[in-house]
Amino acid sequence: MQKNFKPHPNSFKNTFCVFHEVLPVEIEGLKKQFESKAGSTYYYTEAGMYRVSNHWGRLANSKWRLVAREPETESKTKIGFANWNEFYPDNAEEKLYYIEADFDNNTVNYQHRKNPKYDQKAILRTSFETTKRIKQIRNLQQLTSWAKYFDYDDIDDLRMQIINELIYTDKTLEEIKREI
Repeated sequence: MQKNFKPHPNSFKNTFCVFHEVLPVEIEGLKKQFESKAGSTYYYTEAGMYRVSNHWGRLANSKWRLVAREPETESKTKIGFANWNEFYPDNAEEKLYYIEADFDNNTVNYQHRKNPKYDQKAILRTSFETTKRIKQIRNLQQLTSWAKYFDYDDIDDLRMQIINELIYTDKTLEEIKREI
């Protein structure tokens, strides 16, 4: 029988968290402890939280992202799990976030500075600054029209060079382009 574990109601306000998708078998036998107005359900354990939802990202005053399983499950509704120590504080003023680019999969995301994988090399930014840089990086990843002004042999190398500068320096995109 499941022990009834209940976190403080304000524990999740203004938090950032990355959940990892799990299969339905993980919540079998667990008691649903909360259901949001949007239809998400929550299961609390001593180790962490399971969230069953069809929407992830910005939630009220928090940023909760889901890392999907490989291969991805078919259902739009996903079950995510996060340990309690993976909920980090969030606010608009502090430089809390750094950017990670995955050049193999052509993706970019942001992480919290309290993430144990943070290597102290990527520049920390506020959430607004981070969002702006991510938009620039996604444009570089998805478009090619910007490259017509450069003399280059390999557009992927050029992309990587510019994106790394956006991640690891405070230079503006215009400054980076001028230097290249």
